[in-house]
Amino acid sequence: QVQLVESGGGLVQPGGSLRLSCSVSGTRVSTNVLAWYRQVPGKERELVAASVGGGITRYLESVKGRFIISTGKARDTVYLQMNSLKPEDTAVYYCYSGFSASGGHWGQGTQVTVSS
Repeated sequence: QVQLVESGGGLVQPGGSLRLSCSVSGTRVSTNVLAWYRQVPGKERELVAASVGGGITRYLESVKGRFIISTGKARDTVYLQMNSLKPEDTAVYYCYSGFSASGGHWGQGTQVTVSS
């Protein structure tokens, strides 16, 4: 059974920082792509940041320079360091693990709220 467990969400003021963590476990789970997505009500889930085995990273344009995705050495954990947070970053953030960008596994989601 594959499990992705996220932590680190919460309420933060604009300009603040949060670090999300996601632990990945289970047999036959691929961690070739480890990623963070986010979703707000009424909108589609969007890719925020992705790490592909081999060192390639990709970011949503609006978070470049503010967010950093990283992984543990064994790629069984993925982190998202979020700095200079803005109210528009408010969303439920989901961890993703898979061989490619689709067909993989999802975490349960963690709420991030940026508000004064």
